[in-house]
Amino acid sequence: MTSTVVVGGFFGDEGKGKIISYLAIKDNPKIIVRGGAGPNAGHTIRDDDKIYKVRMLPSGFLNKNAKVMIGPGVVINPDILLKEIRDFDASGRSFIDKHCGIIEATHLTRDSKGELKEKIGSTGSGTGPANADRAMRVLKLAKDFDSLSSLIVDVPEQINSALSNNEKILVEGTQGTFLSLWHGTYPFVTSKDVTASGICADIGLGPKKVDEVIVVFKSYVTRVGTGPLRKELSPEEAERKGWSEFGTVTGRQRRTADFDFDLAKRAIMLNSATQIAITKLDVIFPDCAGMTSYDDLPEEGKSFIKNIEQKLSTPVTIIGTGPNINDVIDRRI
Repeated sequence: MTSTVVVGGFFGDEGKGKIISYLAIKDNPKIIVRGGAGPNAGHTIRDDDKIYKVRMLPSGFLNKNAKVMIGPGVVINPDILLKEIRDFDASGRSFIDKHCGIIEATHLTRDSKGELKEKIGSTGSGTGPANADRAMRVLKLAKDFDSLSSLIVDVPEQINSALSNNEKILVEGTQGTFLSLWHGTYPFVTSKDVTASGICADIGLGPKKVDEVIVVFKSYVTRVGTGPLRKELSPEEAERKGWSEFGTVTGRQRRTADFDFDLAKRAIMLNSATQIAITKLDVIFPDCAGMTSYDDLPEEGKSFIKNIEQKLSTPVTIIGTGPNINDVIDRRI
């Protein structure tokens, strides 16, 4: 039995899609299952010359031997989901739970205007209003839609049976720790908890069946939209450093700051992290680009990693050194 949960440690945009895609291929799990809020979270994956921008499917879909599933705690936009299944050649191995909530046109309308949009910069995806309706017990579920019937399985039963059969499960979180409704910078947060505990609840995985929790940190901090960001850099400074980025879902420019050890320590605590993945080391240290061996890193890159391990008392096991899914140093082996 091996279950690995991957979650974001800052405000989303940490590079979880790349890390999950790498683990999906490298570890070859039986099932990759997604928790989280809904299609307001996007993951960008680069596989050689192909770039995928994913909002509903688990990022591990590149492993064609694995089943990809969405847990009952996630709200789904059927149009986005079905399009991604077609576009990313994931038919016959993509599944959802009958209790997944469904985003309808009314949710999109409510999310595109009003206080939520103006105050916290909602993505307009309908995720927040759908989760609000779920709390009010009026949201329709996947089991209510014939068009989704061929995708429905009992996701909790499937993942727990796989673990009982000593098969590997990869659990995909969305957003980041400090966008959690409970633990984030309220009210500038998403519509539910997205720490490891919340993600596991979304898919029906009990705490005694979690083996590893990998928290993903980018080598610097970014945040899309409104909300506090300590020691925020000006757009000009971010551009000078080469840190200028844009959100996968919204296209909005990400705000930037240096790596925040106080936030990282709290993320380690809230998620019971057993491992750390660091992404975009090559952006901080261009000499690290494309490296796959820790021994080959320049001394400044090694010092950066060692400092993180020392201050956070948690091993950095995976290091991203470029945009492609195989631009990775894997220290687990």
